[in-house]
Amino acid sequence: QVQLVESGGGLVQAGGSLRLSCAASGRTFSNYAVGWFRQAPGKEREFVAAISTSGGSTYYADSVKGRFTISRDNAKNTVHLQMNSLKPEDTAVYYCAASGIGYIGSAYTAYDYWGQGTQVTVSS
Repeated sequence: QVQLVESGGGLVQAGGSLRLSCAASGRTFSNYAVGWFRQAPGKEREFVAAISTSGGSTYYADSVKGRFTISRDNAKNTVHLQMNSLKPEDTAVYYCAASGIGYIGSAYTAYDYWGQGTQVTVSS
Protein backbone atom coordinates (compact mmCIF):
# COMPACT_ATOMS: atom_id res chain seq x y z
CA GLN A 1 0.00 0.00 0.00
CA VAL A 2 1.03 3.56 -0.74
CA GLN A 3 -0.72 6.47 0.88
CA LEU A 4 -0.68 9.78 -0.98
CA VAL A 5 -1.57 13.19 0.41
CA GLU A 6 -1.77 16.29 -1.78
CA SER A 7 -1.28 19.83 -0.54
CA GLY A 8 -0.63 23.30 -1.85
CA GLY A 9 -3.88 24.06 -3.58
CA GLY A 10 -5.69 27.35 -3.20
CA LEU A 11 -7.10 30.40 -4.88
CA VAL A 12 -4.87 32.38 -7.24
CA GLN A 13 -5.38 35.02 -9.88
CA ALA A 14 -4.82 34.28 -13.54
CA GLY A 15 -1.14 34.51 -14.37
CA GLY A 16 -0.13 33.45 -10.88
CA SER A 17 1.65 30.36 -9.61
CA LEU A 18 1.07 27.51 -7.21
CA ARG A 19 3.20 24.59 -6.14
CA LEU A 20 1.42 21.36 -5.36
CA SER A 21 3.00 18.63 -3.28
CA CYS A 22 2.26 14.94 -3.08
CA ALA A 23 3.62 13.26 0.04
CA ALA A 24 3.85 9.48 0.05
CA SER A 25 4.09 6.91 2.80
CA GLY A 26 4.02 3.14 2.87
CA ARG A 27 5.98 1.09 0.38
CA THR A 28 9.22 2.25 -1.21
CA PHE A 29 8.19 5.39 -2.98
CA SER A 30 11.09 5.34 -5.42
CA ASN A 31 9.64 2.17 -6.98
CA TYR A 32 6.58 4.08 -8.22
CA ALA A 33 6.09 6.44 -11.11
CA VAL A 34 3.81 9.31 -10.17
CA GLY A 35 1.24 11.21 -12.16
CA TRP A 36 -0.91 14.26 -11.60
CA PHE A 37 -4.48 14.37 -12.86
CA ARG A 38 -7.21 16.95 -12.48
CA GLN A 39 -10.97 16.99 -12.62
CA ALA A 40 -13.15 20.04 -13.04
CA PRO A 41 -16.86 20.03 -12.15
CA GLY A 42 -18.87 18.25 -14.80
CA LYS A 43 -15.79 17.13 -16.69
CA GLU A 44 -13.86 13.91 -16.98
CA ARG A 45 -10.60 13.30 -15.17
CA GLU A 46 -7.73 14.72 -17.20
CA PHE A 47 -4.06 13.80 -17.25
CA VAL A 48 -1.68 16.62 -16.36
CA ALA A 49 1.87 15.30 -15.94
CA ALA A 50 3.87 12.26 -14.89
CA ILE A 51 7.39 11.46 -13.74
CA SER A 52 9.40 8.26 -13.78
CA THR A 53 10.70 6.44 -10.72
CA SER A 54 14.10 8.13 -10.91
CA GLY A 55 12.76 11.48 -12.06
CA GLY A 56 14.75 11.21 -15.27
CA SER A 57 11.71 11.11 -17.54
CA THR A 58 8.66 13.34 -17.54
CA TYR A 59 5.54 13.60 -19.65
CA TYR A 60 3.06 16.48 -19.91
CA ALA A 61 -0.33 17.11 -21.37
CA ASP A 62 -0.21 19.60 -24.23
CA SER A 63 -2.46 21.95 -22.27
CA VAL A 64 0.15 22.47 -19.55
CA LYS A 65 3.42 21.98 -21.42
CA GLY A 66 5.74 24.92 -20.84
CA ARG A 67 3.74 26.15 -17.84
CA PHE A 68 3.85 23.22 -15.39
CA THR A 69 6.89 21.31 -14.12
CA ILE A 70 6.80 18.00 -12.30
CA SER A 71 9.67 16.94 -10.07
CA ARG A 72 10.33 14.46 -7.30
CA ASP A 73 12.55 14.04 -4.25
CA ASN A 74 12.77 10.35 -3.44
CA ALA A 75 14.72 11.04 -0.25
CA LYS A 76 11.69 12.97 1.02
CA ASN A 77 9.05 10.76 -0.62
CA THR A 78 7.57 13.79 -2.33
CA VAL A 79 6.52 14.83 -5.80
CA HIS A 80 5.89 18.46 -6.71
CA LEU A 81 3.92 20.12 -9.46
CA GLN A 82 5.02 23.69 -10.08
CA MET A 83 2.26 25.53 -11.90
CA ASN A 84 3.03 28.88 -13.52
CA SER A 85 1.03 31.20 -15.75
CA LEU A 86 -2.18 29.74 -14.40
CA LYS A 87 -5.39 30.17 -16.37
CA PRO A 88 -9.03 29.98 -15.26
CA GLU A 89 -9.34 26.73 -17.22
CA ASP A 90 -6.76 25.17 -14.87
CA THR A 91 -9.37 25.29 -12.10
CA ALA A 92 -9.97 21.75 -10.86
CA VAL A 93 -9.31 19.27 -8.10
CA TYR A 94 -5.79 17.97 -8.60
CA TYR A 95 -4.90 14.39 -7.71
CA CYS A 96 -1.59 12.61 -7.54
CA ALA A 97 -1.39 8.92 -8.32
CA ALA A 98 1.29 6.23 -8.12
CA SER A 99 1.96 3.50 -10.66
CA GLY A 100 3.61 0.30 -9.47
CA ILE A 101 4.57 -0.66 -13.01
CA GLY A 102 6.47 2.55 -13.59
CA TYR A 103 3.97 3.86 -16.10
CA ILE A 104 4.22 7.56 -16.96
CA GLY A 105 1.40 7.95 -19.43
CA SER A 106 -2.09 9.37 -19.36
CA ALA A 107 -4.11 6.20 -18.77
CA TYR A 108 -5.47 6.57 -15.26
CA THR A 109 -6.18 2.84 -15.01
CA ALA A 110 -2.42 2.22 -14.90
CA TYR A 111 -2.14 4.03 -11.58
CA ASP A 112 -2.70 1.95 -8.48
CA TYR A 113 -2.95 4.47 -5.66
CA TRP A 114 -4.60 7.87 -5.50
CA GLY A 115 -4.67 10.76 -3.11
CA GLN A 116 -7.76 12.64 -1.97
CA GLY A 117 -7.07 15.69 -4.10
CA THR A 118 -6.45 19.39 -3.55
CA GLN A 119 -8.56 22.19 -4.98
CA VAL A 120 -6.99 24.73 -7.31
CA THR A 121 -9.08 27.75 -8.26
CA VAL A 122 -7.83 30.34 -10.74
CA SER A 123 -9.81 33.57 -10.91
CA SER A 124 -9.93 35.74 -14.02
